[in-house]
Amino acid sequence: MSEITNNVEFKKALESLECGQQRKLAARFVEDVLFLTKDERIPKIIKAVLADNPSQEELEAARKAAQASIVDSHCRCGSDCDWREQAAYFVARAAAATVAPDNKCLSKSAAWEAAVNTRMACTCASIEGEDITERECEKQQQIANEFLKALQQENN
Repeated sequence: MSEITNNVEFKKALESLECGQQRKLAARFVEDVLFLTKDERIPKIIKAVLADNPSQEELEAARKAAQASIVDSHCRCGSDCDWREQAAYFVARAAAATVAPDNKCLSKSAAWEAAVNTRMACTCASIEGEDITERECEKQQQIANEFLKALQQENN
């Protein structure tokens, strides 16, 4: 397996994953930016996704929590242009991608949706003055490379 070094390879690798694998990788992207939200539902959503064989009921509860988080953070971020709140909104959207229904997961890469939204969260945080020193795209490529290596080792 070759290393992912650009967005084209990154997106292609994400789209090649099965839905459950996309969810787990998406959850890892969200874990990396949890510091950008105070919403206590988000870590619980990620924990549910990363659990071994989460039930459909657990995923549905996580999906509802993610949607509620999106609505709650959207209402806050639109009122006074607080970039930190806007970052939390994008973290919530990324968390929602981790629990996308199977049909959405495979038609649109859930992992890609999470990646894009976590990048937007980092952009908003940097506007607000957050010192995000490492480029999010490169971090995501590293996370994806590690994830894919682990998958390959499991299959061998």
